[in-house]
Amino acid sequence: MQGLVTVFGGTGFVGRQVVRALAKKGLRVRVAVRQPGRGYRLRLLGDVGQIEVVQANIRDRASTARALEGAEACVNLVGLLRETGRQRFLSVHGMGARNIAEAAKAAGVSRFVQISAIGADAGSTSKYFATKAEGEAAVREVFPTATVVRSAIVFGADDGFFNRFAQMASLSPVLPLIGGGTTKFQPIHVADLAAAIAQAASSEDFAGRTFELGGPTVYSFKELMSFISAETGRKPILAPVPFPIAGLMGMAGDIAGLVIPPPITSDQVEMLRTDTVVSAGAEGVEAFGITPKPIEAVVPSYLYRYRKGGQYAATPEGAY
Repeated sequence: MQGLVTVFGGTGFVGRQVVRALAKKGLRVRVAVRQPGRGYRLRLLGDVGQIEVVQANIRDRASTARALEGAEACVNLVGLLRETGRQRFLSVHGMGARNIAEAAKAAGVSRFVQISAIGADAGSTSKYFATKAEGEAAVREVFPTATVVRSAIVFGADDGFFNRFAQMASLSPVLPLIGGGTTKFQPIHVADLAAAIAQAASSEDFAGRTFELGGPTVYSFKELMSFISAETGRKPILAPVPFPIAGLMGMAGDIAGLVIPPPITSDQVEMLRTDTVVSAGAEGVEAFGITPKPIEAVVPSYLYRYRKGGQYAATPEGAY
């Protein structure tokens, strides 16, 4: 087997696919997580002994340093979509990224891959986007040769976007079009994103560069809601919701989030003010030789579960 790659955040939706992609390349993988018990299945993604799971908290410098001992490369996938308890955007996206970068530098790691988001902007009204930008800046300051990968929204069987709204369509007669549904998205398949990250972690060719990775097609929020409705065989009313009203919905979600996972938070409403599409002139998936999969080729294979009758339902009329 080849050299060792330490992956922070390897138990998440994207992280699991990155671990798999690295293992397929013959690399040894060390997955650093706060709760190692959640990562026991990751060992099954590679050969015997190829993947190990260790405890590390990116807010704790000692455990972060231990996770990087002997590593040739490091991938930071740790991220939050909403704040809970001690897990805050600034401590995870900003300070956490700096801690990992400093520990990686001290450990002699040669390749560092920082996973960010299209829309990352220090001046954003969204704390998610603002702290993602802070994390990028911190990593670049400490580790100038780091590769920054900014991702569009990610889709796949366990995603939190198509599944969330498909579930809403199956339970509610109305789907809200936040801000009128005009926000633009460029979804990328999780396997395509993982393949690009694995390449960046295993080659010096991508050092010091920033990439924006999106899929082959740009959609409006309304178009995606219509797609989900057709694929699930549901006919919810697509109701435009102005941002001021959506902000109130987000505040209610913040309060509900103290007890249960909310449908939307105030910061997620702010995120929907920003189009998450690849910037003109940005380096994208073509730099990795990847032909990205469209949502129409993948999403129907898992949204069937939200149809009436589930897997036994006929393909809805009008579906893609």
